[in-house]
Amino acid sequence: MNNTEFLQQVNQYYPLSEESTRALLSICTEEKYRKNDLLLESGSTARYYYFIKSGLLGYYTIDKEGNSIYKMFFEEKSFVASTAAIIKNEPSDFNIIALEDCSVIQYPVKAYRELLEKHHDLALFQIHYLEENWVVKKEPLEVSLKFENAKQRYLLLLENQSLYRRLKQHHIASYLGITPTQLSRIKKEINR
Repeated sequence: MNNTEFLQQVNQYYPLSEESTRALLSICTEEKYRKNDLLLESGSTARYYYFIKSGLLGYYTIDKEGNSIYKMFFEEKSFVASTAAIIKNEPSDFNIIALEDCSVIQYPVKAYRELLEKHHDLALFQIHYLEENWVVKKEPLEVSLKFENAKQRYLLLLENQSLYRRLKQHHIASYLGITPTQLSRIKKEINR
């Protein structure tokens, strides 16, 4: 298993000692998932954290009408988990699905949480990661959902062309909280 990218990403948030690195790698496995495989199903306990080596994952829930509502998309070099479910020790409200064939490094929640208590530097990595990705990066998205319309949010998504080109139109519409027909109208309006 090639861990280079994984360790580079971890150390970007907080540098780990050799001892902590060995402990973390000892609980990691590399797994492959095919397109449309569920890594986590809503209503299930989150058993793993994931790091995406290749592929694209979607994080979504199902509304009362049975529609998929996408909250986030994760590309390569991203860490993914049902964080709220893990923290609350409750079943997840969200599904994590492979939108493309994926290769991930996964590590078990229970073993990782035990390592966080033993290795101060690993705990600091976790804190810095959560602060950056679930507070700093997420805040503008939350503001956007309150104050920007679907067209404005679509234009923001378009700025990330590497992600945009990989998504199906129904994923984009779901993420924006609109129907595919409304998305078509927005795209026609922009292309005029």
